[in-house]
Amino acid sequence: MSKKVMAINCGSSSLKFKLYKMPAETVMVERMIERVGKDDAIFRYTYQGKKHQATQVVTDHYVAVHLVLDMLLSERIITDYSEISGVGHRVANGGSYYSDSTLINAEVEKHIDQLSVLSPLHNPVNLVGIKAITVALPHVKSVAVFDTAYHHTMPLVNKIYGIPYKYYAEDGIRRYGFHGPSHQYIALKTAELFPDHSQRIISCHIGNGASITAIKDGRSSVNSMGFTPLAGLVMGTRSGDIDPQIILYLQHQAGMSAQAIKDMLNNQSGLLGLSGISNDVRDLAKIAADSTDKRQERADLALKVFAHQIQFYIGAYAAELNGVDSIVFTAGIGEHSALVRELACRNLGYLGAKIDADKNAADALSIETADSTTKILVIPTDEEIMIARDVVRVAQLE
Repeated sequence: MSKKVMAINCGSSSLKFKLYKMPAETVMVERMIERVGKDDAIFRYTYQGKKHQATQVVTDHYVAVHLVLDMLLSERIITDYSEISGVGHRVANGGSYYSDSTLINAEVEKHIDQLSVLSPLHNPVNLVGIKAITVALPHVKSVAVFDTAYHHTMPLVNKIYGIPYKYYAEDGIRRYGFHGPSHQYIALKTAELFPDHSQRIISCHIGNGASITAIKDGRSSVNSMGFTPLAGLVMGTRSGDIDPQIILYLQHQAGMSAQAIKDMLNNQSGLLGLSGISNDVRDLAKIAADSTDKRQERADLALKVFAHQIQFYIGAYAAELNGVDSIVFTAGIGEHSALVRELACRNLGYLGAKIDADKNAADALSIETADSTTKILVIPTDEEIMIARDVVRVAQLE
């Protein structure tokens, strides 16, 4: 029997939404609200092949969720909220509490709130989305789908930090990994499309937030993010890995507060901090290609550092997997920036990975050369379908 299931993905300043007919996985409507919290939020949705867009005030994620629900009724996609059987919410951090998706209750909400200290940009807005649905759809089974859950298969040697063991055992300080639904989707899709090249996958989720996962036989072996999503790669505005002594230096020598340093590392670093221009790869690529622009050198530097870090992790994770069958690029930058893919795949000939310039420029599915022994793939991620599938499974809607 067909069930209507919602997948909600509340980002720091955005909301993605899809309504599915399950188990057929038919998308009834999809929607994106950008610039949440601004007077000029952009409200896009696609229904019956038609794209709609408007600019309006969206003060917070609570309002954004209700705009989605109102649209479902006004467009007559549903006639009553009772038609919705389940709702899945992407939640950034489940900590050590959750190794799988789970039905949401008061205790789960409490844990999500407690873990906001580890994911300050995401857990709080994830919780706002959950509470908005609880108020509007009290009859619905809601499921939390955690970014961290997929990575619970990482072996201890890849989870633990080189600090006293008691902080792992007693306080849960460890590498959790993130972007789990995306990396899991890539593992499944690669196995579906190229079963002979799916045992050892390096999944590169490259967006404003970015992480890389080594996947062996469908299971996460290690992810570049760590205790929080700040770790790992240089990202849009996040620093990625740094020497922790830098934090103490800035506190004592520059007189910066802990909050100021936290804001700098999360919101003023990465591509934005390196370039001094933008966190958007498209802006930086345009400037880096313009020899008349005085900002060219900084834009070029930011892009090269960004791509070099991706290349660095690919090399490390090839060692982790004892080889690699497929390197997969996904998410906004990974799917759409031929320049970043080209820079990241330089010098990977030792892995049998050679990129074809024409295929890469065309954003083709398979962008390796004919003589490459490693597949290099561009696969659009679909975190929302992973959320919807987990709603059906966990809420037992079959």
